[in-house]
Amino acid sequence: MLLPTPRRIVPATGRFTLDHRTAVHAVGPAAPAAELLRTLLRPATGLPLPPSPDGAVLLAVDPATAAELGPEGYRLTVTPEAVRLHAAAVAGLLHGIQRLRQLLPAEALLDGPALGVRWELPCLTVTDRPGFPWRGLMLDVARHYLPVSYLHRTVDLLALHGLNVLHLHLTDDQGWRMPVYAHPRLTAVGSVRARTMTGRAGSGRFDDRPHGGTYTKADLRGLVRYAAERGVTVVPEIEMPGHARAALAAYPRLGNVPGRRLDVWTEWGVCENVLGVHDEVLAFCADVLDEVMEIFPSPYIHLGGDECPTAEWESAPAARRRAAELGLASPKELHGWFLGRVGEHLLSHGRRPVCWAEDGSSPGLPPEFTVMPWRDADHGLQAARRGHDIVMAPYRATYLDYPASDHPDEPLGQEGAVVDLRAVHGLDPAPAHWPDEVRARVLGAQAQLWTEFVPGPEEADRRLHPRLAALADRVWNPDTDWPAFERALAGHRPRLAALGLPTGR
Repeated sequence: MLLPTPRRIVPATGRFTLDHRTAVHAVGPAAPAAELLRTLLRPATGLPLPPSPDGAVLLAVDPATAAELGPEGYRLTVTPEAVRLHAAAVAGLLHGIQRLRQLLPAEALLDGPALGVRWELPCLTVTDRPGFPWRGLMLDVARHYLPVSYLHRTVDLLALHGLNVLHLHLTDDQGWRMPVYAHPRLTAVGSVRARTMTGRAGSGRFDDRPHGGTYTKADLRGLVRYAAERGVTVVPEIEMPGHARAALAAYPRLGNVPGRRLDVWTEWGVCENVLGVHDEVLAFCADVLDEVMEIFPSPYIHLGGDECPTAEWESAPAARRRAAELGLASPKELHGWFLGRVGEHLLSHGRRPVCWAEDGSSPGLPPEFTVMPWRDADHGLQAARRGHDIVMAPYRATYLDYPASDHPDEPLGQEGAVVDLRAVHGLDPAPAHWPDEVRARVLGAQAQLWTEFVPGPEEADRRLHPRLAALADRVWNPDTDWPAFERALAGHRPRLAALGLPTGR
């Protein structure tokens, strides 16, 4: 069984065997997809799959199929004599290649030679296209740094599952991971905290070991390139105006209390310290985002924007003056103004700002913002009615830092919900009872892995899999039901095992 579940499969009789005589014919712009096919299959199969105009495996971009397949759909036909993969654009070929991998024995996903395996494909025709253009994963590398090698591996797993967005949460109160040449202390100071809380927010338990890490610009450019080759867009997130304690530790003058010095935050939860609203802060944000845009070509740039306490603005004379000058009813309204000003900078460079939505009000937020409702799905309905495009991220179905079960050996997670496989697969990004004009604004959905309780790659994998497969199935094919997913997952578990990933209970 393929996963995510394709829209249409027509089985046929017979099998096609890939061997050392099998060649690939890539027509025109399909050449990069053919090279990816070789890269993916060579480690386990050892097959060279050389290029040849007479190759039995054909990869072709056919714009005439755009109406049927869309920009990411594909048609894969396997007969005993040939394999034919057609798509309207290269992105569709990349998805088709991942499904072709899944049709091979699970050993094809091993990272080393698998001896004695016949590399056979069942004969069939798959006609498929995704239900939403945004199908993603948010990975928090600020709370706990994750090595760039793990980010590459995550991209591989997103592509395998038909997901096309890696949302990289690069900054928060507890760490700043991206170098900014105009402001070097962001990583020199802001990337390291003195200790890490080992319990939930407010527990008062710490490990008393420094934690830090930062990526180079070369690391991030390499990640963007690697992801693009696999059909994945990397969307960066720089948190503001809240969740900015690491930046304030590096540059105290960006805060609301002159002369105050702060450290990189060592606790979890919502920090009361936020960026100021004076002109120097706006210039700082523009500097940072200019360097972000140099590295990340994504049309979307995430600004965070949620969980921003306003107590400092309400007491700071400079913030109160700013609110009065702008004619705002109170300093609380500086939140929408701040995001609007920074969003304008992105829009002037042809990028779309994105922010989290804690509730359905988003006061003062310009309609050009794409919003991610995370507390309640109905907040997405309200945001779409105000003209925002939305990416659904309700925590009860998408937050994978919550426990996957109530089993006694479940690792520490957030309190208040169990987000099991069925909860994830139950996500409905665009409910049928929503008006058509609202449903049209739903770009898709994504999973979230916040890393307060995720110290490294092994624990990240434990939280992600196989729940990520449930989300992937739902956002690719919203018509699939729970029994169909259970059958698909049963067939997918050997692949997860071959990759060294948890397969679930």
